[in-house]
Amino acid sequence: MLLLRILDRLEEVLIASLMAAATLLIFVAVVHRYGTGIPLLYPYLHQIHLSWAQELCIYMFVWMAKFGAAYGVRTGIHVGVDVLVNQLGPTLRRPVVLFGLLCGALFTAVVGTMGLKFVLELYETDQVSADLEAPRWIVFSCVPLGSYLMCFRFLQVAWHFFWTGELPHHDETRVEGIEVHELPGNVLPDAVPPPGAARPPEADR
Repeated sequence: MLLLRILDRLEEVLIASLMAAATLLIFVAVVHRYGTGIPLLYPYLHQIHLSWAQELCIYMFVWMAKFGAAYGVRTGIHVGVDVLVNQLGPTLRRPVVLFGLLCGALFTAVVGTMGLKFVLELYETDQVSADLEAPRWIVFSCVPLGSYLMCFRFLQVAWHFFWTGELPHHDETRVEGIEVHELPGNVLPDAVPPPGAARPPEADR
């Protein structure tokens, strides 16, 4: 569906943007901190105040973690202990997996609802953060938003598993941007002779 593809893309862009912005801000803050110790640069850098950088980076990493958790559910990269589940037969494994996914959806829905209640209470106050002086309800909005998105991902995975019996799986050996070409036939990598080595007679048949 188009809406799901748009949501997936927005999720990935948000996570990547927060990670890139936080990394860049930390780099600038570190350079600024050490640069003020240089007498030649002190008159210029001393006028730039970055006391808010650490607080902003913390908030960006929290937002990134909440939405990254939802991304992890969708792509199957969360660590799970499934030794006992894999030992079950197909008849028992299916309801157990569905039960686990629905428990995850229920838990994240509860967390999202409690977070929403907390954010609504903060909205009625004038509380702001220490350094940025940003409204605290905006800072903590990541809790209901990320939790509800994670709940939706649990339901999405459960629905897909119910109809297909397949769970999202992440291949730890796969690296983005690197393509692995399989060898022809059933030749094992160890069986391929190094360059310049004599080929066995069977290889020319």
